[in-house]
Amino acid sequence: QVQLVESGGGLVQAGGSLRLSCAASGRTFSRYVMGWFRQAPGKEREFVAAINWSGVSTYYADSVKGRFTISRDNAKKIMYLQMNSLKPEDTAVYFCAVGGVITTSTAEYRYWGQGTQVTVSS
Repeated sequence: QVQLVESGGGLVQAGGSLRLSCAASGRTFSRYVMGWFRQAPGKEREFVAAINWSGVSTYYADSVKGRFTISRDNAKKIMYLQMNSLKPEDTAVYFCAVGGVITTSTAEYRYWGQGTQVTVSS
């Protein structure tokens, strides 16, 4: 069993930055692929970024590539999402999730956090 708690969301102006954190419980945190997803009102949940167990391999959605950076600290059991050059279209609830392989499919992620709201004003 893995429990995930996101934090770091908030209101920011376009062009600004935020860093999201995802704190995990469970002894096997370091074995899992971790991912970030987001869901805007009226839209389906979409993939943002994922990172493998060691942090060496990462994968990003085209919409955030070059602006967002995913990382993890296995000793602290925390995953991060550094978001720079934010745009109004980045406004969404951001969720962290745990899975077995790096994939963009929500169905492959077994555990989810409750989400944190990110709002980018124009």
